[in-house]
Amino acid sequence: MTKRYDAIVIGGGHNGLTSAAYLARAGWSVLVLEKRHVLGGAAVTEEVFPGFRFSVCSYVVSLLRPEIIRELDLARHGLEILPLDGTFTPLDGDYLWRTNDHAQTMRELRRWSMRDAEAYEEYGRLMVEMARFIKPILSIVPPDPTGLDPRGFLPLAGLARQFAQLPELHQQVFVQLMTMSAADFLDQWFETDPLKATMAASGIIGTYLGVRSPGTAYVLLHHYMGEIDGAFRSWGIPRGGTGAISNAIASAATAAGVEIRTRASVARIRLRGERATGVTLESGEEIEASTVLSSADPTQTFLRMIEPGTLDPAFEAELRRYKYRGSSGKVNLALDGAPEIASLPGQGEHLRGAISFSPSIDYMERAYDDAKYGRFSRRPYIDVVLPTYVDPSMAPPGKHVMSCFVQYAPYHLADGEGTWDDQRDAFGDAVVDTIAERIPNIRDLILHRQVVTPLDLEREWSLTEGNIFQGELTLEQLFFNRPTPGWARYRTPIRGLWMCGSATHPGGGIMGAPGRIAALELIAERRAGLFGRAA
Repeated sequence: MTKRYDAIVIGGGHNGLTSAAYLARAGWSVLVLEKRHVLGGAAVTEEVFPGFRFSVCSYVVSLLRPEIIRELDLARHGLEILPLDGTFTPLDGDYLWRTNDHAQTMRELRRWSMRDAEAYEEYGRLMVEMARFIKPILSIVPPDPTGLDPRGFLPLAGLARQFAQLPELHQQVFVQLMTMSAADFLDQWFETDPLKATMAASGIIGTYLGVRSPGTAYVLLHHYMGEIDGAFRSWGIPRGGTGAISNAIASAATAAGVEIRTRASVARIRLRGERATGVTLESGEEIEASTVLSSADPTQTFLRMIEPGTLDPAFEAELRRYKYRGSSGKVNLALDGAPEIASLPGQGEHLRGAISFSPSIDYMERAYDDAKYGRFSRRPYIDVVLPTYVDPSMAPPGKHVMSCFVQYAPYHLADGEGTWDDQRDAFGDAVVDTIAERIPNIRDLILHRQVVTPLDLEREWSLTEGNIFQGELTLEQLFFNRPTPGWARYRTPIRGLWMCGSATHPGGGIMGAPGRIAALELIAERRAGLFGRAA
């Protein structure tokens, strides 16, 4: 007799695994189905070339919720996060180097501008206050503005009271963060161009926007909310790559009784009437469950896995308006030795943090100019990390791996540009050429190169249009609008079908919050005797 589960989770990324772990800890029988041969989704570690292991897609961590680390006891399951020591911006004959050592950073900023050094401390304190104010929203269920139940708005009432109690300056800054561009917001604080450009980079990650586009100041704040060991705006590398996060959550899940299957691609979510009853795999196997949770994005979940003609036309129209507009690519390099930055030669501590190719605001905006017209950036913004400087196990002795996150690489190429399969090598060459401007010996060191295009992210990792956050982090697609108005509470119009991925509140990044909140909501609904009813 075929086993029936309380819940099937589609997708073995970190959010799906998080949902599964919480459900199993509540006594549910849970099956996780992952289409790839390895767990992790975009938070994955793979040995792409013999001896060289890469965080192929996502590559750093900061947003992972502390309550998940604590409640799932991820340290006991092998998770260890190694701190990244600051950000180094190489320039022509100079550099800007901010480290985790506050005194050293202050000395560096004074070298550039006494005014900026003074402003930097005030800015940092203010942004921490803004992050503390908005951070509780990461853990609440968005209200339904179309519903009649006022209880959903109670958490917002508390936030409104807190906002009213903020100093007037803090209120003004919060409004600016919600409305301004990252460049304009930072212009109010700083005068050093490389500093503004490097800080503004956090405002464009996962968006098809430039540093001068309104709304990017909020994305900057979104990334500022990350923390490691209680320190805001701290970034780290998991020992063993980002796949170690997924594997630790998977270990916690299996310890709680979750079954996990890889190479198990879901073809259809099975329905009986208006209710989900299980899934059908690409192999033809049918598996039954009382509830199905999808950590895939809305397009994959509703437009690929649901039988056409099933959805309400108005809901389907909302789904088709949801914006992905992937704009990022990744280049992973296996190196024969250590790179040397021209403006600061030698193997110093500056190689242990992020290396940001963001010399000026104009440089960043010109990179976006290419993307606006359907071309990859010829001189892109690149965020380089050498994880082997903090975790030598990722490569053979004396060798290194270099992770290069690249913006912009628009999913939709202009007519005449060909396809991403045509442009793959040219895109990789543009990235290496840009790096070579600041690291002259890079070409001599490259043993192997992996180029991940937005089309690859869609084909291999099921990220529609290659968007790393399962949809842009723009204000109209956040909170009770994520993924669509009226359906931001993890439930869907199909009874027994829930969403638990980055396309739900509070959004993307290696956070785990969507998976955790969805599971807790589902558990609470069952305990309240409302199991299976769409909200």
